[in-house]
Amino acid sequence: MKAGRQSWKFNDVYLLETATAVGPLESQGPLKDDFDVMFDEPYCGQKSWEQAESQLMRSAITKVIEKAKIQENEISVAFAGDLVNQIVPTHYTFRETNIPFFGIYGACSTSMESLMLSALMVDSDNAKIALAATSSHNSSAERQYRNPTEYGGPKPETAQYTVTGSGVALVSHKKTKIRIESATAGIIVDAAQNNPNDMGAAMAPAAAHTIKQHFVDLGVDPSYYDLILTGDLASCGSPIVVDILKQEGYDISEQHNDCGKLVFSPDQPVFAGGSGCGCCAVVTYGHIKKLLEQQSLKRVLVVATGALLNPLIVQQKETIPCIAHAVALCSAD
Repeated sequence: MKAGRQSWKFNDVYLLETATAVGPLESQGPLKDDFDVMFDEPYCGQKSWEQAESQLMRSAITKVIEKAKIQENEISVAFAGDLVNQIVPTHYTFRETNIPFFGIYGACSTSMESLMLSALMVDSDNAKIALAATSSHNSSAERQYRNPTEYGGPKPETAQYTVTGSGVALVSHKKTKIRIESATAGIIVDAAQNNPNDMGAAMAPAAAHTIKQHFVDLGVDPSYYDLILTGDLASCGSPIVVDILKQEGYDISEQHNDCGKLVFSPDQPVFAGGSGCGCCAVVTYGHIKKLLEQQSLKRVLVVATGALLNPLIVQQKETIPCIAHAVALCSAD
């Protein structure tokens, strides 16, 4: 059901199951016990970074089907994407399936974009089970947007470390411990930033806009949620989104945290923190799902943030438009 200008409320839509697959650095981080598949080397047994990224998503899809105890042909539709040109790792993953497929691109907001679209399809009874998936790989992303890791160039402290990981969710009407309550689609916001090594500052205004619109559309305030979780603003962008919303009359300082700060330890070599499509996906579908199932958290608003850039835009010094999509998850009674 439409709610306000940019949001929807869902009736009896649930997370059927989730699965995550991560690389070696993530496997050594503070959330290591919450991931399903962990690779001990960055190539994930493949010959290239891009093939490794496909392997991450392939592993997560295989695991989520196994955990849900369903067959692949029971999945009505899939929404998935990644960061690489023409979302090739995702296409190469789904060419091995027979699942009806929509390739999507929301940069690092793809996790919640795909989950929102899956929830809309199930809520409207146009899908029995919908699959939402995304992935990123540190080396494929660095080659795409900045310099290959082999280049060894220095980075500023505002830079972030792209998570090597994939997160997959299945959505259905079948009642589970986690309900998808509502969602808010973001609009593109350009904060006039053009530094690809400071994505947190670029994405924070888009996150703030979506969070405020969610409050307005749903008629709630920050206290409604136990946790308001942004995707990958990390240590640089997190205080900015809090400050922007304070100026708008919403204080989220007590509820806010960020996946980019949670996925790695402070002593890991990740600069300002984590980023990438996989960042929000593996934290939400691993760690946050676990806390919701345990009812340590009752209501969580997950706001995945994406910087909509490509290599050409970076070279031309264009400003970087950003977007944020939000999905509200709650412990089912």
